[in-house]
Amino acid sequence: MYSFDVVKPGTLDDALAALGEDEAQALGGGQTLIPSLKQRLAMPSVLVSLTGIEEIKGVSSEGGVLTVGGGASHASVAREAASSYPALAALAGNIGDPAVRNRGTAGGSLANNDPAACYPAAALASGATIVTNAREIAADEYFQGMFTTALDEGEIITAVKFPIPEKAAYIKFEQPASRFALVGVFVAKYADGVRVAVTGASEEGVFRWTEAEAALSGDFSAAALDGLSVPAEGLMTDLHGSAAYRAHLIGVLTKRAVAQA
Repeated sequence: MYSFDVVKPGTLDDALAALGEDEAQALGGGQTLIPSLKQRLAMPSVLVSLTGIEEIKGVSSEGGVLTVGGGASHASVAREAASSYPALAALAGNIGDPAVRNRGTAGGSLANNDPAACYPAAALASGATIVTNAREIAADEYFQGMFTTALDEGEIITAVKFPIPEKAAYIKFEQPASRFALVGVFVAKYADGVRVAVTGASEEGVFRWTEAEAALSGDFSAAALDGLSVPAEGLMTDLHGSAAYRAHLIGVLTKRAVAQA
């Protein structure tokens, strides 16, 4: 790694002040940033740890909305969302391994927007609202491509508001070493329709499968997806699977998610 300083503020205001310094970067759980530092893909002069800020932690449910603090760990989401939003709790409980789940945070995952991460699919399928220190951003406007979001420099995710659906499920086909999603599909049924979000597949990151949404909004059954497919064009090809393979997985996993929901 390159050399850097670390500060650990205890309040959101102190963290924002620290991020105002030149070449400062926020550090959530560090599950993506630390490997990036080790590979010298990032070289901040100051890391601003958010782990000591209690005001951005916690999980609560009220009025049909589950609010997850930006600093809430995956493990805490798995525990505390189980009764109100089981599909989201199951997603969080199947990220990485126990060490990752106890260090990684919801806000960190969404801020990084890794193309194979699980939380972006949950946020997009749920029509979530990403709350920062400065504003609220609809999920449909937040995700802007691979590793790219609507966040401004120095902006911190303080919470994520998930409208709780009538039915939902997340199914992912794991890369066995990392447990990232080779393809992951989150399906959420609301009174006004169904939302389907896919992660791990596209060169542009997480996306909504609108054709499936239209079919499932009319008939929420796996059979409603018969004959539908996602074009392979624009999907990723790597050593784990071709674009055509990922396209096939999207169809299979969406049907499984609907059946599970």
